[in-house]
Amino acid sequence: MTRSPIRISGHDLVQALKFPQRLGATHLQYWDSLLRVAKRANLLGRLAEGIHQAGLTNDVPAQVGIHLDSARILTAHQREAIEWESRHIGKALASLGTPAILLKGAAYVLTGRRAATGRLFGDVDILVPRQALNQTEAALMLHGWVSGHQDSYDEHYYRKWMHEIPPMTHRTRGTIIDVHHNILPLTSRNPPNPELLIGASQPILHTIFRSLCPADMVIHSATHLFHESELQNGLRDLFDLDALLTEFSAQSTNFWHELEERSEMLGLAAPLYLALRYTSRILGTEVPEPTRAALQRAAGFSKSSLGALDGIYLRALMPDHPLCADALTASARAAVYLRGHSLRMPLRLLTVHLGRKFLIRMFRNTSRSV
Repeated sequence: MTRSPIRISGHDLVQALKFPQRLGATHLQYWDSLLRVAKRANLLGRLAEGIHQAGLTNDVPAQVGIHLDSARILTAHQREAIEWESRHIGKALASLGTPAILLKGAAYVLTGRRAATGRLFGDVDILVPRQALNQTEAALMLHGWVSGHQDSYDEHYYRKWMHEIPPMTHRTRGTIIDVHHNILPLTSRNPPNPELLIGASQPILHTIFRSLCPADMVIHSATHLFHESELQNGLRDLFDLDALLTEFSAQSTNFWHELEERSEMLGLAAPLYLALRYTSRILGTEVPEPTRAALQRAAGFSKSSLGALDGIYLRALMPDHPLCADALTASARAAVYLRGHSLRMPLRLLTVHLGRKFLIRMFRNTSRSV
């Protein structure tokens, strides 16, 4: 008779990722739950890589080793695919002569960041000047990418209100590229000036691309995470932030000061403060106290609002899996959903948008073919 998986906490997964050497005597039933939760959090590749780098591959049970080997093969393949796809995108955009900035996962890979280690990747995200959107889209279409959105409302919503055009999918390879002109929607409370991001960007050697400067790379990752309305990859993104902060602060003694200055210049001290707060609390990331205090002042959170946010994010950032959920997890995720949407657009527009989405979903679920 097969035993049911045992319950574990998100903290257990964090400890396994940070200290893989402690997993040596772990029993199979615990491994079963750990692998399930790590896979749901898109952190199985990072767990497998951590165990490999610690020289512990031969110490795990054979049944577990199969899953870890598979995860390492998959992440290596996806990394190669990101590099391959980026070269094709580079060829498509080479003649435009306009800045093209790789974001998130693709940028981590092509700049050799620690955050790319063991990471699973989805779409390729790029940032271009808004005035170059039409040229960029046309160039990509000539090289096989097409917009996947057919709904006229979605098309209008993206092009009028959002910080990106509808995702484009390659006709033969099926790969997806998201073309951004900002890192937050135009309707959000605090969209940054994209010219500041582009102006401080840095070239990526042997490519036509650029990357955000180190401080902006952290700020973008923080902003993306703490403006999200769904956190399926929340813990993974928190580990990305931990890797970036650890790497950049080791490279430059002035990094923390630059981070403070850039966040205030871009008007994004609030998401950066939350990123530092929860990487410290959940992952133990070392953040200088003066930086933490300065960003808390700049962010303007009250004691009561921080208490409420702690109640939400300390749960919602954990893996979205029944084995590590508690009675308040669903409420925390619902609160993140509402907070993310409220940050994305004003109440009037939000009410119309969510109402229309609800009616469309209800109609699709209740309609029957005849």
